[in-house]
Amino acid sequence: MEKISLSAFLNKASLNERLSATHISLYAAIYSLWEQSKFNPTFRISRRELMGLSKLASTATYHKCLKDLVDLGYLKYEPSYNHYKGSQVQLTGT
Repeated sequence: MEKISLSAFLNKASLNERLSATHISLYAAIYSLWEQSKFNPTFRISRRELMGLSKLASTATYHKCLKDLVDLGYLKYEPSYNHYKGSQVQLTGT
């Protein structure tokens, strides 16, 4: 597995025309929560917290960007549907 770093992601993102500043902002917010979890391979996220950290105002944009990051292989995502529990995420290093 490739080492996961924010700068490695930013380098790859700059080459990927499908990623916008919104995707990068969301990924950076997810990365920040990963750091807070002490780099646990799988950690929990909440939409509300990520939208605040990434400055996203639209839940539709949040879900689209999250889906794109999953589809492009940057992370794995397991939804929870329980807002007390939070969804699970894993950064893949791709």
